[in-house]
Amino acid sequence: MSSTAKIASIEGIPYRLPLTSALAWGAHSALSAAEHVLVRVTLDDGTVGWAEAPPRPTIYGETPGSVVAILAHLSPALIGLPIADTAALNRVRNSVTNNHTARGALDMALWDARAKADGQTLFETLLGPKTRVRVSFILGIDTPAGMLAEAERVVSAGVRCLKVKVGRDHARDLSVIRDLRAAFGDAVQLYADSNETLTPELAPTALAAMREAGLTYVEEPLPVRDLRARVELHARALLPIVADDSCFTPADLTRELDFDTFDILNVKTARNGFTDGLAMLGAAAAAGKRGMVGSQASTGLGTVHAALLSTRAEVTEPCELSFVLKLQDDLLDQPIAFEEGWLDVAALRNHVLDPEKLQHYQLK
Repeated sequence: MSSTAKIASIEGIPYRLPLTSALAWGAHSALSAAEHVLVRVTLDDGTVGWAEAPPRPTIYGETPGSVVAILAHLSPALIGLPIADTAALNRVRNSVTNNHTARGALDMALWDARAKADGQTLFETLLGPKTRVRVSFILGIDTPAGMLAEAERVVSAGVRCLKVKVGRDHARDLSVIRDLRAAFGDAVQLYADSNETLTPELAPTALAAMREAGLTYVEEPLPVRDLRARVELHARALLPIVADDSCFTPADLTRELDFDTFDILNVKTARNGFTDGLAMLGAAAAAGKRGMVGSQASTGLGTVHAALLSTRAEVTEPCELSFVLKLQDDLLDQPIAFEEGWLDVAALRNHVLDPEKLQHYQLK
């Protein structure tokens, strides 16, 4: 029976976690710390739901300040609504456009509060049939020696798939990929993320070279705006293409399926939440596409939420659930561990926020 509890308050709590080293990607983007926002939904029966919003100014145009501001903007329309009235909650959440990570985190915090108000957890609500999932690690652009050293560190920590950021120097990218292949052989799966950096003229040759180097697929090789070129590149079937930047929203996905631009959909709970994430995975699978769950450099709480979505039957590829290995510390009360390329999602059931760590890393 659904709870009759109503929303009492919605808050955004900015925090900052240091990284072990900077994460660089695309033509010029870089991240030196995880400056994120915890979204807290409190119900009138005292139930609290949590989620993580990782704003990315260079991707979505959001900042920690904008996340807090849009939550404040939406709060008056949400307060007093029953937590069980998902239709009304989604209407309010979608009454603003863009603000992807703010709206995605709000959705997940509402799911969390709803489950708890019904005497359950998200694990009873969302855990799918694949309770152990394959994981990948986002290997950012660095010096070749730096990239190899970080790869060796995360492989030692249990990762067996690397998503290699490329796009600033094609010859150097291929050299790094060859070094990684030499170091790990076939024991570690490699694929590339170009972050829209190739051109229509160079992309066919670049993808053929990536295929020859043993990469399994490439994410967003061309700018999203070049729709015709992306259609033509996908039709050549040089290397399976992962859709990420081209599929921020369900509406984006509808367009990409109509034009058949990709093979694998990368859904990110960080921007889609659970509601849209589930719908997008279902729509892609119905169209014969494979699925993965990605990370927007999520810390522990966001990783747990992404991991839950990764257990769905529609998810077929390794998922970006190991960014926590790039954090110096986390807000969870216990670490997330990986073993031989796998994450036991069911084992995360008792991972919760540590209030002392939150107090320490919260930005005043």
